[in-house]
Amino acid sequence: MTPAHHPAPQPEAPGWPVPGSLVLRLIAVAMLAVVLSGALAAWVVTRASSQEAMRRVVSQQTDEVEVVARLLASKIEQSQKVLRTVASGITPAALASPSLLEWLLQQGLPAVQFFDTMQVARNNGELSLNLRNGRMQSASEVDPAERDALRRTLVDGKPLVSELIAGRTAEARVMFTMPLHREDGTVLGVVAGALRLQSQGLLPPSMTLPVRDDSRLVVFTRDGTILSHSDPARLMGKVSDEPGLGPVYARWLEEAAPVVGRGVTHVQPDHIVSIAGMPLPQWMVARVSTSQALLAPLAGAQQQAWWLAAASMLACVLLAAGVMAWMARPLARLTHSARQLGQPGRAWAGASAAIDWPRAGGEVGELVQVFRRLAQQGTDQQLHRATLDGQFKAILENASVGIVISRNGLLEVVGRQAAVMLGYGAAELQGRPARVLYASDADYERVGARVQAEFSAHGAFDADVCFNRKDGTPVWARVQGRAVQPHEMAGGTVWILEDITAAREAQAEHAWERTHDVLTRLYNRPAFDEKLALLLAERSARPRHAAAQAPGSGGDGVVLFLDLDHFTLVNDVAGHDAGDDVLRHVARLLESHVRQIGWAARLGGDEFAVVLPGCAAARGQAVAEQLRAAVHAWEPSYQGRSFTLGVSIGLVVLDASLQDVPSVLYAADMACYDAKRAGRNRVETRQAVEASVSGRAALGAA
Repeated sequence: MTPAHHPAPQPEAPGWPVPGSLVLRLIAVAMLAVVLSGALAAWVVTRASSQEAMRRVVSQQTDEVEVVARLLASKIEQSQKVLRTVASGITPAALASPSLLEWLLQQGLPAVQFFDTMQVARNNGELSLNLRNGRMQSASEVDPAERDALRRTLVDGKPLVSELIAGRTAEARVMFTMPLHREDGTVLGVVAGALRLQSQGLLPPSMTLPVRDDSRLVVFTRDGTILSHSDPARLMGKVSDEPGLGPVYARWLEEAAPVVGRGVTHVQPDHIVSIAGMPLPQWMVARVSTSQALLAPLAGAQQQAWWLAAASMLACVLLAAGVMAWMARPLARLTHSARQLGQPGRAWAGASAAIDWPRAGGEVGELVQVFRRLAQQGTDQQLHRATLDGQFKAILENASVGIVISRNGLLEVVGRQAAVMLGYGAAELQGRPARVLYASDADYERVGARVQAEFSAHGAFDADVCFNRKDGTPVWARVQGRAVQPHEMAGGTVWILEDITAAREAQAEHAWERTHDVLTRLYNRPAFDEKLALLLAERSARPRHAAAQAPGSGGDGVVLFLDLDHFTLVNDVAGHDAGDDVLRHVARLLESHVRQIGWAARLGGDEFAVVLPGCAAARGQAVAEQLRAAVHAWEPSYQGRSFTLGVSIGLVVLDASLQDVPSVLYAADMACYDAKRAGRNRVETRQAVEASVSGRAALGAA
């Protein structure tokens, strides 16, 4: 008799359960979201207002420099018009008479007084008159730059506005020229007038007023000489030395942009620079403003807005926290009930019935149902796990091959057959390093390097390995390895071991080398011919009524002729060592697929043959398709490049019409040739009677 079981009293759920860590985190996330959203909204508004203020400043400043540039351009045009008026009053007769020309310029043409200096030259370049500030000067006192402007006008026959003729700041001037034409249009001479840079006709000092600490207006030439500046000391200086304007001017020079009248504004971290050009004199007008001073009023308003946003966010955070805590009450009660289900010693089956689950709808109600189902699933999973453990142990105990699972160099699982093969007890190898299976550290490291190389190239390992038994004697095994998780050896590796010690001993006696290809370890051509001849002879020795079958009715077996597609590409690109590795791997694929139902051989080069005794045509077609798919699915990688292979397969059924090896190979070869012609990487079937003597020569022919 067993005592009655009385369940322990369950603690009552608190009236106001404390929210769990998840709910507290959710509340914290909600509070953080409110803070972040408020901060983001305030930042967006602040940024938008800053951008709008900046846009207005940029627009206003751009318009200003465009207006100033147009104003200065109009002054240039006005000066040209005045000079054109003077030129229209100079007749050929006056040009020929110096005295008349002098009187005309001093008394007869009032427009002459507009210019500070006047020069008149004939078409031969001889200076007829040099008038400076109303007084005559000798021709020798004409500046070379002025002579050059006169000469260019005589040559081109077009009006000209010269570049800045510099000297001292007070003497800096700009020269305007106008050609004098005869009635036939030829150039008779040239008249020129010059204006001082700081004159009312060009750039009066009042243009830069009023003076502002946060902004300055600068007029400069294309080569960077300052013509007008809020600071008189900067006149005739270099724009490259101007804060804010210097980098913009340097970038403009790098781009080799033309001087245009349209205004352009460049916003820099500390300055706002607007530039507009005057194409005719190749001058530029720039307004350079300090960003911080312009946006100072906006910064104060933004700071006040931030304080208001912070107060609003605090109120929203407190409200959100209270509402979420009240809404989380059912979930807190569910957490309390779930802890009872997970208490130590409580059986899963029937545990849900003894727990006071909260009555709630929505997600909490669905979770209650889920927990109840989990209790039943827990029991089912325990039973299923026990079944799987028993099946796994049965496989390890009864498998005809050795099974080993290793991870990080340790033997985690060792099957009974593997332990017997290695001379150990059932549990002696469990948890021990894999190094104990090798005779020396050098052997262990050599095999490890080979395993790494095979997994890198093929994603698997398939080779013969010599292990060291517990008593010190060697044992050879055919080892096949696959990662538990594909392409990830860190998750563990499953190894299948097959004892081949006897076969290795046969190799030592040279019997193996006489019948096998050294590279691929498959049967060689002579052994293939011999085995196939024996098969054909054995079939011929059967009763006549059993051997006489119509072509295509099934036969006594199937022969496959395989020719690799694109194999020469691997040799040409990756080298013959890579080609040899491909042949070895393909041989392993063939052997692993047909080991239980037939045998494979290498006929030479990249050509293989597979014999499936007693196999019907349909079964042979399925095996051929499996071989083709296995070769095509393998993508070897050599020297950092991946290759895609294929295999063309010819299939022939061993019917009564095939009596010898050459005829069988001829039919199979012709079927393979059909597969090549049909596009490669396919399986083609031929009967012996379909092979034409005019086709390719049989591989079996001498």
